[in-house]
Formats: sequence, C-alpha cells, structure tokens
Amino acid sequence: MQALTDAAIRSSFVNASRREVREAILPDLTDIDWDATDLLGWRDRKKDNTAYVVLEIDETPVGVRLTTAPPSGPRRRTLCTWCRDVIVADDVAMYVARRAGAAGRRGNTIGTLVCRDFGCSAHVRRRPTLTEVGSSDENDRIMLIDRRIRALREHSSDFVRQVAATA
Repeated sequence: MQALTDAAIRSSFVNASRREVREAILPDLTDIDWDATDLLGWRDRKKDNTAYVVLEIDETPVGVRLTTAPPSGPRRRTLCTWCRDVIVADDVAMYVARRAGAAGRRGNTIGTLVCRDFGCSAHVRRRPTLTEVGSSDENDRIMLIDRRIRALREHSSDFVRQVAATA
C-alpha cells in the first residue's frame, strides 16, 4: 500500500459526511510499515462504535466509515471474512457501513465480519502452521502466504466496492 497522509485519508471516504470526516480521529501514521500493509483500519478512540478502513482500489485510496454494536454476551469463534485467519477467530466483529450516495442517505447498509483490530495484514503474513501448508517445504509456505495476501486484498476491496457502488 502506498504511504498515506492525513489529507489523503480524509479525502478518500466514500460513505461519510463532511462533518464525519472532519471529526474522525486518525491513527498515528509514523510507524506504519506500508510495504506490509494491505489496508489501514482503526477504531475511533472517542467513539467506541465507530471505525474506519482505507485501502487501495486501482491504486487510489478509498475509505469507508464503519459502525459496530458493542459486544453482547460471550464472544463466539468466527472467521474474519477478509483474512480468514483460523488462529485469531475469537476477536471478530460485525462491522456495518452505510452505502455511498443516495442509497446510504436512504439508510441502506452492508455488513461484514472483520478482525476487531483490523490486524488482517499481519494475520495473512504470519508463518502458517504445518497443518495449514500440508508440507514442510518452505516454498509451499511462501506460496500460501502470497495466496492469503491476494485473498485479503480481494475480499476487502470487494466489500469497499459494494459500499462505494451508487447504482
């Protein structure tokens, strides 16, 4: 992912009002390893139920404002629909995004299950277990990590494209 600035992030949102964009609390961008980042996701420090994600679609940053309900009851083991990591299946949240344009103004939303901390980029890059790979060959491990990275990019960008679609 290309390095982003505060201004680039704020101008990337497709489903947020000007006021929501202006009031968004952005993350600290100084320590991000952009080469190992497929999406930039964070929770708003002041609004527990608000989160944001920015990723590249056709080399252009596209941001989405998300909301989530506070956890109720015991957490269930669920796979993130973006990274599908079987190791961190107990910290996944249902995030909902208002659709862009007129559909969003009418209240239409779309939801997805995503890692609560948006750690998907790190999850797909973790060293796979022998069971996941099915062999001890290091090339097989590397190919599996590459497939997981491509799948994360595809799954997350499909969701963002659905949010951004105005027709």
